[in-house]
Amino acid sequence: MWSLQNSSGLRMGPLIPEQDYERLEDCDPDCDNTQNSPLPEDQEPLLHVPEGLKGSWHHIQNLDSFFTKLYNYHQRNGFACMFLEDAFQLGQFVFVVTFTTFLLRCVDYDILFANRPVNHTRPGSHQNPGILQSKVTLSDAILPAAQCAQRVRSSSILIFLLFLASGFWLFRLLRSLCNLLNYWDIRTFYKEALHIPPEDLSKVPWGEVQSRLLALQRGGGLCVLPRPLTELDVHHRILRYPNYLVALANKGLLPARFPLPWGGSATFLSQGLALNLDLLLFRGPISLFRGGWALPSTYKRSCQRRTLAIRLRWTLLFLALVNLALCPLVLAWQGLHAFFSHAELLRREPGALGMRRWSRLARLQLRHFNELPHELRARLARAYRPAAHYLRAAAPPAPLPALLARHAGFFAGALLAALLVLTVYDEDVLAVEHVLTAMTGLGVALTVARCFIPEEELLGRSPKPLLQAALAHMHYLPEEPGSVREANTHHQMSQLLQYKAISLLEELLSPVLTPLALLLWFRPRALEIIDFFRHFTVDVSGVGDVCSFALMDVRRHGHPQWLSAGQTEASISQRAEGGKTELSLMRFSLAHPRWRPPGHSSRFLEQLRDRVQQDAALWAATPIRSPPTPGLGPSFLSDSTTSAPEALLASLLLHPLLPPRELSPVASCPAAATASLLASLSGSMSQAGHDQSCVSPGGPGVQNPALFSEIASAEMSLHAIYLHQLHQQQQQQQQQQQQEPWGETSATPLPRLWPSPQRPLTPEDETLTWHSDGTSPASSSSSSPRQQWGPKGASNLPLGGWQEEENVQMEPVSNPGSG
Repeated sequence: MWSLQNSSGLRMGPLIPEQDYERLEDCDPDCDNTQNSPLPEDQEPLLHVPEGLKGSWHHIQNLDSFFTKLYNYHQRNGFACMFLEDAFQLGQFVFVVTFTTFLLRCVDYDILFANRPVNHTRPGSHQNPGILQSKVTLSDAILPAAQCAQRVRSSSILIFLLFLASGFWLFRLLRSLCNLLNYWDIRTFYKEALHIPPEDLSKVPWGEVQSRLLALQRGGGLCVLPRPLTELDVHHRILRYPNYLVALANKGLLPARFPLPWGGSATFLSQGLALNLDLLLFRGPISLFRGGWALPSTYKRSCQRRTLAIRLRWTLLFLALVNLALCPLVLAWQGLHAFFSHAELLRREPGALGMRRWSRLARLQLRHFNELPHELRARLARAYRPAAHYLRAAAPPAPLPALLARHAGFFAGALLAALLVLTVYDEDVLAVEHVLTAMTGLGVALTVARCFIPEEELLGRSPKPLLQAALAHMHYLPEEPGSVREANTHHQMSQLLQYKAISLLEELLSPVLTPLALLLWFRPRALEIIDFFRHFTVDVSGVGDVCSFALMDVRRHGHPQWLSAGQTEASISQRAEGGKTELSLMRFSLAHPRWRPPGHSSRFLEQLRDRVQQDAALWAATPIRSPPTPGLGPSFLSDSTTSAPEALLASLLLHPLLPPRELSPVASCPAAATASLLASLSGSMSQAGHDQSCVSPGGPGVQNPALFSEIASAEMSLHAIYLHQLHQQQQQQQQQQQQEPWGETSATPLPRLWPSPQRPLTPEDETLTWHSDGTSPASSSSSSPRQQWGPKGASNLPLGGWQEEENVQMEPVSNPGSG
């Protein structure tokens, strides 16, 4: 098994046929077979470990669960941390329930608030009479145990709620015990099969664990039928369901959207809604997958789509009614948990809720296909600072609110300062009624006022470089920037990086909004959901049913406006929007250099390499160019003291000796400058004696694996910027072509993004692969009625981007020479 690394930094393997992937069979014309047809027993994904390796994990049939537990065990830092985390979570639940009951039934608030006098006389002797106490003690306000128990028993509603809480706690306890028993076997597997003791787990990255797992399979210690295990197979099993959610978001079915009375719409995707969708689609007893690896065959037949849609509508109605019934309990729990979690934080840092954090929507829309959670968290953490600075710099000017905030902050700060001085002089000031409340309110008002005052360091600063820095790590933009749509870009970015207060409010209102979302958003779209799973599910040999977008097949899901022109055969409805397929393919190939992409994907990466070389040569030929970037020579690569990935990327993008052209996607000709950076980076790696083994975890010749990981991250950031620049360049060319007088043609034809193939296709390139309709390429010229579901135009696409049609709608390829 081998792979190449080209001069542009993209590593790719040889062209191999895609014979391991098969499209799900659609409905036969007669639709007479209505029984489920699971895979034969000899084709089921099985895990077999020879007898030489002892342990209770050597007969595991559910590979999805096995690989997911391997990943969770690593990310949760081993068995001891998992045991303590589960124990503390169970204890936290008991504390919240017990302490809330105590506050409701065991405290005399009349005495606590001094609304009723209390006999403070302490009994004494004849010589020493009783002493009168001057303050109310805490024990005076707490009722005796017998009286407290009596008050608890007198409330039948409270007894019922405590009974439900006890049952739920016992359920969580049993589930935790079962999980811990399973993870003890995973601990044994790490120790005996992967040779990673518990004390060294935190020092081994997940890439190394995955490499050892694949090495175990190649050495005969782990056999997966019917073909060798690859990195993509591991990701398919761990991310089988998350990949579907990413695709649902890409096709517009997620998140839920509600129209606003004043115009526009609001998105909603809370933790409660995500849990309901998981039960509805994947892991519930009446879900589509039912917690398994195969989609039932009834969902693969077009003749059953309307019947299944009706069933899904009833399921959504039932699920919404259950959520409405549990709404009071969940709402009370959400309020209590939020109060105990954030009350002390608000008292200590009133401005904590004014900070931003990545929303659940951002973690879904900005996620690549086959991207593990820890990789997404690391990437969004690097993008947080430039994205937050962009939102502050690109905020619409509001001089009047800023003026009012300055003066309101002055008055609030003056009153708060006076109360603080009086408190320092005499602490009895705090005993005055409502003084502490006034100080807390003034502090909150002062913090809120500061949020409306613009930061001086960002005044007059252009937001485009900040957006570019955020794009380098986000890899996706909510809206292509432009002079007309800058406000829309800022609004959509604010939905991705939202205030903590808005996120907290969304979670508090989730018990009320979740049943509304199920009824008003998902229930009317039940047929589109069924069609989505029928059309975008493929059977991967030895893996099971996965989302077809997760294969990152440029030919089936590429977009012509994202460098896939001439490579993709996808109709408008089959394309992944926003360059999701192309960017996911690049990220996965850079993160896993030993992985060999299929033939069409390898050709896409090869043509991307050629385009980078051409643009780099074009930039080198321009009269304005910079000398070689300092710090990228062999000494830099061999340096043991390395910076973070964002520091490396900043040195590449913001160095003063770099080409003095803006690298923003909206610049006039930015792609050549970015290509020169990519060529400089890959050239420096070649000068350092870099080869394929240097970038693989544990490979020979590795001097600093962490540095090469950072360079791979910087490579992907530059490739994301480069791809967005070419996409924007192509859009500008199309707009210029459309703005020409009607009936006239352009004097000079627009250049094609991709040149024609310089070599004839080999028999290996022409190997028959799976098709979206289950037919062979020879029969693809005549459209199958089972595949005829494309939309009639991009402007009037139905939600989700597809519908059943008479003919497959392919977007006409624009002829550069025609007007």
